[in-house]
Amino acid sequence: MRMERKRINRLKVVLAEKGMTNKQLSEILDKDPAVISKWVTNAAQPNVEMFIRLAQILCVSVDDLLWTEKE
Repeated sequence: MRMERKRINRLKVVLAEKGMTNKQLSEILDKDPAVISKWVTNAAQPNVEMFIRLAQILCVSVDDLLWTEKE
């Protein structure tokens, strides 16, 4: 059976795994906490450059922030 890749925003999950709060991430990125909240709740998406920066800060790949495997 072929696995289909489904795009999701995993930022909330990755932040929890790393023990980091939205506020801490907002301070690191020098962004308003409301912006981070929108990213975490999927009300908005960071641009490509910001996804790369988030991946670097959180020590994960961009794929880890964007994709999961689902049947």
